[in-house]
Amino acid sequence: MQRDLSLPCLPGFSLNKNLGRTNFPRNQYFAKIHDGVYYLSEKSDKGDPVRYPSIYVRGEAQELPPWIVYDGQRLMFKAFFQETVHERWKTSYQVRVVYISFFLEDGTMKVSEPSVENSGLEQGLLVRRQRIPMPDPVRYRFYDIIDLNIGKEPEIYGRVYKIVDCDKFTRLFLNRMGIMVPDPIEVPKDPYSDLRDHATFPKKPKRKVDTRGDFLKYDKQVLRFYGYWDDTDSLYGFIHDLVIHYYLSDNTIDIKENVPPNSGRDSGFMFLRRMKVPKFFTEIDPVGTGDPFTVLNVMGEDTSQGYYTIDPLNAGKISKEFYKENELSIGAQLNIFGRIVVVTDMDDFTKEYYRKKYGLDDFTPIERPRKGTEICLEVKKYIPPYNGFGTYEDSLSNCLRMIPKPPKMDIAKFLRYDKQGFDSYVLRFRARMISNIPECHDRQFIIRVFLMDDTISIFGLAKSNSGFKRCAFQKRMPVMLPNQEIFVSKKPDYYKPEDFYIGARLNLNNFIFEITSADIYALRYMELHCDKFPKANAELIVAKLRQILKPVYKEFMQLYTPAKSIDEDLQILQYEKLREALCKYSEGKLTDQEIITIARHYSSHEKKEFLSREYVRQLMHTELLRFLWNDLDRLEEDLHSCDRGRTGFLPRDTLYTVLRGGRIPVDIELLNSMMDHLHKNEEGKLDYNDLLRFMNVKIDPLPPSLPINIKTALWWASEKEPDCGAGIHWCSFIKDLNIEDPEINLDESSSSPNMQIAKID
Repeated sequence: MQRDLSLPCLPGFSLNKNLGRTNFPRNQYFAKIHDGVYYLSEKSDKGDPVRYPSIYVRGEAQELPPWIVYDGQRLMFKAFFQETVHERWKTSYQVRVVYISFFLEDGTMKVSEPSVENSGLEQGLLVRRQRIPMPDPVRYRFYDIIDLNIGKEPEIYGRVYKIVDCDKFTRLFLNRMGIMVPDPIEVPKDPYSDLRDHATFPKKPKRKVDTRGDFLKYDKQVLRFYGYWDDTDSLYGFIHDLVIHYYLSDNTIDIKENVPPNSGRDSGFMFLRRMKVPKFFTEIDPVGTGDPFTVLNVMGEDTSQGYYTIDPLNAGKISKEFYKENELSIGAQLNIFGRIVVVTDMDDFTKEYYRKKYGLDDFTPIERPRKGTEICLEVKKYIPPYNGFGTYEDSLSNCLRMIPKPPKMDIAKFLRYDKQGFDSYVLRFRARMISNIPECHDRQFIIRVFLMDDTISIFGLAKSNSGFKRCAFQKRMPVMLPNQEIFVSKKPDYYKPEDFYIGARLNLNNFIFEITSADIYALRYMELHCDKFPKANAELIVAKLRQILKPVYKEFMQLYTPAKSIDEDLQILQYEKLREALCKYSEGKLTDQEIITIARHYSSHEKKEFLSREYVRQLMHTELLRFLWNDLDRLEEDLHSCDRGRTGFLPRDTLYTVLRGGRIPVDIELLNSMMDHLHKNEEGKLDYNDLLRFMNVKIDPLPPSLPINIKTALWWASEKEPDCGAGIHWCSFIKDLNIEDPEINLDESSSSPNMQIAKID
């Protein structure tokens, strides 16, 4: 009993403090594992807290705590223990393999046994993760890394494990800690496992054969053959035309008969349903033959008191041979339940399959035999001539069906050439009418060619006080080529998009039009698809120019070689000079479309300004002031919301969407013309800060412009010439022309490494 030091040591002054107490807490002692990591102990550990051999010099140890340094790292050992079994036949013990894991972050361990199928044991986690104490006589100490190694036999809760191996990380870690790791030890054989390794027949094997591998590999792959069955030997017999399908997924065959029309027989007849076809047929199989296993009666004659089991040897199985794909070929004869079917041909997929798998190349079809009285004549449908009502397609549908249906359109072409964003797939041309009537001569029109169905529409433009109205001249419809017979059975030919180019003269419903210009989309589309539009193929045009200019090359170079620019070492030939030279020497062999294609191909990327920036800005300020628009701040917020990175640049389509969404009270042509004059970066994006300065009527205001029709004045059709650039790169043009003339030398002193300028001696 402890006394109170505040009282004197006299009889009667010593008090027992436990009198009347009901709570007797036990003092807790903590032993140190690592720096910052402690565990609960029964007694205080007054020994050396450091039990790990250090790999660092004193004073240079890691400062990070071990639960961070060794997080997720553990030592893995393979071990086994021997367990005595008293009630097992022929074996008195068994060997069980386990894995011992030692976690470096807190010194805990766990023991787990891998699961073995049909072992009859509760396997898995044997000892959960915890600090495992050492057995007696060692007290107050737990297993550590120095206690675990190959060859050691740790005792864990009364069970002795022998460590036989470790993984690569454990071996490397212990070696770095200065602990030698012996070679692996072989695990002794388990006598019970040796007994279980003997082959035994299953009592209840799986009845279903697994064919999922072939199904996943050959699903929806069907070989198609064409053949016949000759039934002429029987009374009223004839030759049956058959289509044979072989399914690679399950090696089954079905046969369908092709019944000709008006034959007096039902169509869609299945000659053989889908099944495996045996090579040799003698009789119908009894019930149960298709089952993959045989049932045996092992005891008793009475079916109610008998016992049955499955025959593991499958002694009652009847072996049959079925047709495979390697036995089907052109000329092969198949015995389909007593009927001989001859294969005469196969489709393209089947030919490619046999070509890749078996290396066959000869797929010559066999002719189907005919009877002596059988005459094969090709019957052509008679289509009456067109009567003038509706279109040719409408009249043809009336001839093919009792109840006419509307003609079908080419849905694949429609989906391919339907409008997608700014890609309209509509080619627009400007044309003038050629007529003997003075009032109609030189009338201006817009011709639209729709690529989705090759239809054409014509819109008439009218000048003021001309007596003509601005309206549609011809609705959208296909236009026939001239000089064709109309009231015939043959479908006439129609105009195609390839027939339209600048300089062409077309007879559209007895009106003569000469195409004078095209918009930038039509020019770019024809150049991108130059295989379909030869008038926009730069390579073909250069080859034609080479033949034209070769006889007059010296004169051409002498008259039209431009002077070298002062600022840059380039030679730019103006478009007017190029057009003059090509028209002079081609003598009508080159069309306007081909000249424009050459000018655009070798363009110096200097756009010809039809309208100046100040004039377009003046028109914009006039329209904004006329509609009293003052939402410039709101427009700036919308632009900033689209440009999250605050780069100051946006794509043209995004900028156009913001302007249209902001309800800017100006015409679309004025918006497009304004965006054409904005500054761009290297990626082609527009500077929207320049747009805000362009539309700000308070900064550098301009006087109001004269009243004009903005829709027509800024329209592409109002421009006299298409956008083909201000000039061409002369050196690139001459280099691609590649005309060798011995009288013309190359002045190497005045040419760059990439270009050579021809000079006249």
